[in-house]
Amino acid sequence: MKDADCIGFLQWALPRLGLRWAGFRRVRSQVRKRLGRRIAALGLKDLSDYRALLETDVAEWSQLNGLCRISVSRFYRDQRVWSLLECELLPRLAAQALARGEDRLRIWSAGCASGEEPYTLALMFALGGAPMSCEPEIVATDADPHLLGRARRACYPPTSLRELPKTWRAAFEPSEDELCLRQSYRTSVRFLEQDIRRALPDGGFDLVLCRNLVFTYFEASLQVAMARRLAEALLPGGLLVLGSHESLPEPVPELVQERPWLYRRELG
Repeated sequence: MKDADCIGFLQWALPRLGLRWAGFRRVRSQVRKRLGRRIAALGLKDLSDYRALLETDVAEWSQLNGLCRISVSRFYRDQRVWSLLECELLPRLAAQALARGEDRLRIWSAGCASGEEPYTLALMFALGGAPMSCEPEIVATDADPHLLGRARRACYPPTSLRELPKTWRAAFEPSEDELCLRQSYRTSVRFLEQDIRRALPDGGFDLVLCRNLVFTYFEASLQVAMARRLAEALLPGGLLVLGSHESLPEPVPELVQERPWLYRRELG
């Protein structure tokens, strides 16, 4: 499959899935390989045949949607974000919760893939250097049942842990060629199979992490709609964390931008 053919196909297909070509430019080789395997499995000749199939078989679009899910994830991805969360943002949210008479923080990890992000949060509460005065209640969602199966199993190649603080690695135990998170560190995380374009978990969150998903891969009008829905999912004073190179496509009245990738829902 030629790269030019793949580009042309994606530019045609992605908008029909609510996705945008710009977000896939750097990761198209991953999608191209998946498309090649799917075309071979269907016994088709090339992308032209696959496009013809899509134009007559509505059910195949859900298969294509799965092929276009990008799941690049590892523990403690983007250290500066996690350091700020540990030292400043989570203590702030905990103080707000205690002022409301609550001793738990409700957190949502959107597009959690195989679980590295929500488990990093769980480890931060259990092993981080900053004292946490609240317990975490973490909801982690993803549309891919295969990735969620891996998340629930909680076993990872050593390379997934390379950015994790060394003192936290004792939370894992070896199992053949993988490292598995000990059960005691998993209890605060609950996984749900949800496509964020169609469903969100029940709101009232102190913290929402929506990194490298909506505001990278979704088309513009859907980004705007999702930004409003994410704002509604936050408690007053709650925080929305995006990917370090992301920002909202336009202002949302309820949200105050604290950093390019960090937003706070107003208390009013």
